[in-house]
Amino acid sequence: MDLILLNDGLYQLVSVTKEMMEHISLLDEVNCFDLCDILRLKLTGYVDTLNLHIMKDGSTFIGCMCR
Repeated sequence: MDLILLNDGLYQLVSVTKEMMEHISLLDEVNCFDLCDILRLKLTGYVDTLNLHIMKDGSTFIGCMCR
């Protein structure tokens, strides 16, 4: 799974790593889209005025690409 991020006008694919999954306990089997939502909630903050999910490094979270 890759995260799709927008940073300085360029879209980037960032592979999900074990460090990103740290402190996440899955009690049941989840599909790729559910896991994408879980990671979005863990790795971003939501900005109401912009209606965007912003990563801690300032890039914009667009979504995920499941393989």
